[in-house]
Amino acid sequence: MHARIRSIVAASAVGAMALLGLSACSTASSSNSDEPLVGLVIKTQDNPFYVKMTEGAKEEAEALGFNLQVASGDGQSDVDSQITAIENFTAQGAKAILVTPAGDGIIPAIQKAQQAGVVVFAMDSPLGEGSGIDGTFATDNVLAGQLVGEWAKAALGDTPARIATLDLSTDQIPVDVARNQGFLEGFGIDTADPTKMWDETDDRLVGHEVTDANEAGGRTGMEKLLQKDPTINLVYTINEPTAAGAYQAVTAAGLEDQITIVSVDGGCPGVTNVQEGIIAATSMQFPLEMSKQALQAVKAYLDDGTKPANSEGLDFTNTGVTLITDQPQEGVDSEDTAWGLENCWG
Repeated sequence: MHARIRSIVAASAVGAMALLGLSACSTASSSNSDEPLVGLVIKTQDNPFYVKMTEGAKEEAEALGFNLQVASGDGQSDVDSQITAIENFTAQGAKAILVTPAGDGIIPAIQKAQQAGVVVFAMDSPLGEGSGIDGTFATDNVLAGQLVGEWAKAALGDTPARIATLDLSTDQIPVDVARNQGFLEGFGIDTADPTKMWDETDDRLVGHEVTDANEAGGRTGMEKLLQKDPTINLVYTINEPTAAGAYQAVTAAGLEDQITIVSVDGGCPGVTNVQEGIIAATSMQFPLEMSKQALQAVKAYLDDGTKPANSEGLDFTNTGVTLITDQPQEGVDSEDTAWGLENCWG
């Protein structure tokens, strides 16, 4: 029932990123001017997921004969920089733009690009209804959350749950909401409005903090949660860097034997942390596969106008998710860390 990716494209491409009017700087990779220009707009360069996505995109673009250029914003919710990048790529005559949406605020820029004849695909997380996006390639983030929620419920067994969540942002970003709500659903908690975080009333939920999805935010957020309620015994985190930071706070408080941490990502450092018992279980996603499928869809569209088909029951193309743990639970599909280390990224 759970989608799995059994073969992962190896990342070997190198090259600098061209940043269009944004805060970081680099040089554009050389290319044949006859190659179709494809723009890739990522959220940030300080997250290994987007770094690996970029590497995979560069490799696939070279194989397909595209001139790929990349723009990066300053953070997970930096909508303004993404708007600037989309507008710049459109002005430069891009044939296609791939974007990892920081929020629905980029939709008008996407629609202007489409009116100029540019095909636009989203990656990593779907945009809201009415976006008119030409296709989306993403992890099923609800399923990713459900898997670690189901695992955690089985692992806790009869132990009363005291649950805290370390989320991304107060901005209700789609990927943040999907993982959080998926986790709660998997654990068996009524999510009230599944499009919104933190409106639940279940007594097992004792607190939440936002972290900007990084290690420092994870540690600070966990410290705040433990100050509020030292009885916490289960922590869901938006990603593995956040989980690593949370574990620092947990060990500093001497509660590593009390608290179980689950997460989402599938980066090699995160899988290693599962192997070492820092993270109990994580849902692996596949950024290289995401890049590969999106660029192959660009080629199909430019060749004959074909647009990608959505996965069954979803409004996007699911690029795969697999639960990684060395503590398998009955009824929850998973792979161990040996498999995870063979298929991880970063």
